[in-house]
Amino acid sequence: MIDFINVSKTYPNGTHALYGITLSIDKGEFVFIVGASGAGKSTFLKLIMHEEIPTSGKIVINDTDVTKLKRSKVPYMRRHMGIVFQDFRLIDKMNVFDNVAFAMRAVGKPSAVIKKRVPYVLELVGLKDKMKNRPSELSGGEQQRVSLARALVNNPEIIIADEPTGNVDPEMSHEIIELLNEINATGTTVIVVTHEHDLVREFDRRVVVLDHGKIKSDTKDLFVKDDYTDDYGDDSGEEENTPDYPDNAVVVPE
Repeated sequence: MIDFINVSKTYPNGTHALYGITLSIDKGEFVFIVGASGAGKSTFLKLIMHEEIPTSGKIVINDTDVTKLKRSKVPYMRRHMGIVFQDFRLIDKMNVFDNVAFAMRAVGKPSAVIKKRVPYVLELVGLKDKMKNRPSELSGGEQQRVSLARALVNNPEIIIADEPTGNVDPEMSHEIIELLNEINATGTTVIVVTHEHDLVREFDRRVVVLDHGKIKSDTKDLFVKDDYTDDYGDDSGEEENTPDYPDNAVVVPE
C-alpha cells in the first residue's frame, strides 16, 4: 500500500531530514513510528500526505507514484487518508457534530448521508451525547476523540496519527490507542507516531525506529534492548528545523 524506495529529504534551509529510506507498509498493518526529536518522523508523515516531496527517491501509494503526482490530483489522493493531530485542530465556533461533518461537507457528501454517518462515528468514539457541545466544553481526551471521529468519518483506507496521545492523560492515551487498534481490526491501515514508549510496549505491533533520518530498526520485537529509552530519550518535543504542517492539512478527508 505504501512504499518508500530510497527516499531522501533535504529542506531548503539545508536540514537533512531523511537519508535513503526504503520501507513498505502493507494494507491493514498497524505501525508505530518512534525515535528521538529530530529523527525524521514528522517528515516521514508529510511525505506520505504529500505535504512535502522527496529530494530523491520514490514514494508509491496504492500503486501510484505520488512523487510525480500533479498538484490537482493531490486532494483526491488525500481522500483515502484520515489525519489525527496532537493539537486536535478543532474549530471552536462549531459544535462537535459540525466539526466532524466538516470533513464530509468538504468532499460534497449529501446532507442526508452526513446526518446519518456523523452520529454513528461519534457513537464509535463514545461522544454521541456531546454532539451539540463546542470543543472548549470538552476535556482534552474528548477533543482528541472528536479529532479521531473527524479522521474516520469518510471511511479512509489509511489513518495517520501524529502524537495522538501527547495532550491527554495516561488512561486516555491507552483508550485512544485501543480505539485505533479496533479500527485497524476492520482492515484500515494505521500509522502512529508516538514518544509513548510504554504504549508501544503494551501493544504488540510493528515498530519502526528512526534515528537521524535513517531506519535504525524495523521489528515487532523492538524492546529486546533494555536501554531503548536511554538511547532515544524523551521525545515529547517537536522536531527541530522542519516546517510545521500547513493550515490546510487539518483534515484529509476521504
